[in-house]
Amino acid sequence: MFVRFVRSLATQATPKLQDVTIIGGGPAGLTLLTALKTSPNLKHLKCTLVEGFSLNKVRDFYLDPPTDYTNRIVSLTPKSIEFMNKLGSWDYIHEDRVKDYDGITAYDSQDASARMLLDITSIGQDTLASMCEVINIQSSLLARLEELKQVESDESNTDASSAGFDILDGTKVVEIVSPAETLVDLENHDLNQPDPTVGNSKLDWPVVKLSNGESIQTRLLIGADGYNSPVRKFAEIESRGWAYNRFGVVACIKLQYEDFRSVGWQRFLTTGPLAILPLTEDNATIVWSSTPQLSELLLKVNEAIFPHLVTAGMVLEEVDLNYIYKVLEKDPNDFSVLKEIEWRLSKFKARDLEENYPLPVVELVPNTRARFPLKMSHADTYIAPRVALIGDAAHTIHPLAGQGLNMGQTDVAALINALEKGVSRGMDIGSTLVLEEYVANAWPGNHVLLGACDKLHKIFSTDFYPLVVARGLGMKSLNYFDDVKGVMMKMISGR
Repeated sequence: MFVRFVRSLATQATPKLQDVTIIGGGPAGLTLLTALKTSPNLKHLKCTLVEGFSLNKVRDFYLDPPTDYTNRIVSLTPKSIEFMNKLGSWDYIHEDRVKDYDGITAYDSQDASARMLLDITSIGQDTLASMCEVINIQSSLLARLEELKQVESDESNTDASSAGFDILDGTKVVEIVSPAETLVDLENHDLNQPDPTVGNSKLDWPVVKLSNGESIQTRLLIGADGYNSPVRKFAEIESRGWAYNRFGVVACIKLQYEDFRSVGWQRFLTTGPLAILPLTEDNATIVWSSTPQLSELLLKVNEAIFPHLVTAGMVLEEVDLNYIYKVLEKDPNDFSVLKEIEWRLSKFKARDLEENYPLPVVELVPNTRARFPLKMSHADTYIAPRVALIGDAAHTIHPLAGQGLNMGQTDVAALINALEKGVSRGMDIGSTLVLEEYVANAWPGNHVLLGACDKLHKIFSTDFYPLVVARGLGMKSLNYFDDVKGVMMKMISGR
């Protein structure tokens, strides 16, 4: 009677068995699935990717991208692009929406002469990094996966829907439970049978319960599910860090005309860095790190005033900027600030503005302003038995170095290498013996980069005079040490 009862419940909730289940359909999750299905050693694995939101907009982007840029734009290193080329997804990227740049001009708001130029051509390279929309990356990965699914079906003479992987978008994770909480058919199972597909009651694979009523029991569970990762919480992996009490404001803008210098600009303000990065033609994108109060103002200010505010932020003294902010706080539609900005800019020599600053901003692309909280976090480890974390689930970084997505790509490459070695040695891909190589290769480098960006943020987000003097001297001095600048550029470009 008891056995029949257990069997009945197990039949109702029998989970689907998979080798790899990826939670998260962002660039990290889609890259990992693509890497798994292009690896000769791993493409036989049965995989499922679960994404809580619909990916229809991503699919539509590949077929018919919008005229204007979307506002989620990242800086891709040449190393990340090489990896995407290796996976075959770069063949599906809309390259007409990708902009290479070869240098960065960084300068301090507290000392106009504290300026540093990083020019990748000085060390014999062509591209420092490339600006690309996140949705462009996602759509190229989805298109590549569709191709791989068709190839799998052709090779096995089956319908494409029966290929060795599934993408379940618009499907949320309801719960992740340990196998001790699952029910197994004890009546018909041979306890000595090692094949997990028979329903081994000792199977230690985690179970993912989904909003569509399905459950997946998986040999290896991947958390590519962001900062608030349910996978990380299930694995009881501690993540340490702090919020900066700063917000990043992003927007797409139009410049006065196309800037053929192909450089990025970054000004370190005491409220946080303001960066203008080039896109194709006269387009550009900004990331403005600022206080909560200022970030709210930047979102509220009139669309016609906003471009002038960005231009002012790259040029004017902070005392002038603070005055303009106060005027706009009283009335975000007060166009008198345009005359204030114009008058202050007129004090600069035209040649100085042309040579040492970005081009004036003339237009805000509608509906592209947004803000997000800035934080730094790092998981104590990226693995647990049958669990691995990648991307923002493992680490979040300040955007001033533009390395967030690239770190996720590096995670994927390191994890794939570890899994390939494990499979070639006949090991269980979910075992910590296999996964330990991943964390050993990925964690230390990420930790160094996280620490460097955290310290840069703290050094430049202050008007404490002795520190202002010291950092100004440091930036000026770096211009005379080509070897040090070369190391910095190699780090930024991922080489």
